[in-house]
Amino acid sequence: MTDSRPQIVDSHCHLDFDSLAGELPEVVARATAAGVTRMVTICTRLRNAPAVRSIAEAHGPVFWAAGTHPMSAADEPLARVAELEALASHPKFVGIGETGLDYHYTAESKAIQQESLRIHIEAARRTGLPLIIHARDADDDMARILTEEYRAGSYTCVMHCFSSTPALAQAALDLGFYLSMSGIAAFPKSQELRDIFAAAPVERVLLETDSPYLAPPPHRGKRNEPAYTALTAKVGAEVFGLSYADFARQTSANFDRLFWKAAAWAKAA
Repeated sequence: MTDSRPQIVDSHCHLDFDSLAGELPEVVARATAAGVTRMVTICTRLRNAPAVRSIAEAHGPVFWAAGTHPMSAADEPLARVAELEALASHPKFVGIGETGLDYHYTAESKAIQQESLRIHIEAARRTGLPLIIHARDADDDMARILTEEYRAGSYTCVMHCFSSTPALAQAALDLGFYLSMSGIAAFPKSQELRDIFAAAPVERVLLETDSPYLAPPPHRGKRNEPAYTALTAKVGAEVFGLSYADFARQTSANFDRLFWKAAAWAKAA
């Protein structure tokens, strides 16, 4: 690991996906060499939880979270709160999700997506772990449900891979939630998205890759991996008018505040 690089966190990746799973030691080594000292790998179907958990157990810098992805909500058994609570007993399990709403390709399953989302919110409430939200073409329902549920009982949350409207960004920020910056923010035509981030408090911004998807330039269109968090962080620093080192410190502190269980693990290690 290269200690001279500012340390950053990839708060959302999918290390169990086929294009990464075959070379995990190398992927993790490239990440740490780039300064990405922690990664959260996300399980999107609960039946895959044992495989995702094993990745976190085998690699010191890797933590994990699990939930039912909204695009799979109609095809998978409905998650149970008790099931998610049981997963949360694992020492490196640090978040609930990803869950959320996706009406782009799967609008026909919106009712079951909303039911699944509310179950995950209750699990986040009970465990105290952050909710990890996927939102696509569902801004009005997303803002409404997150707000309704927050009024029924507080919880913490990150809007993963945020690329929605200023209105949803503001609704999330008003609830004390976080926005996560992915490689999309580094695309040349994403100025509107960069403006949304620039208007947000830097204390509420995280970094992620969503790898193997959404690689930032100069790797756009190719496989993404956690090491490329550094490329998005470079753009993020420019958006906020900060040095790379200051932006790295701030986003890492933000991660520690939200993903408190990962922070506690790292402190104890």
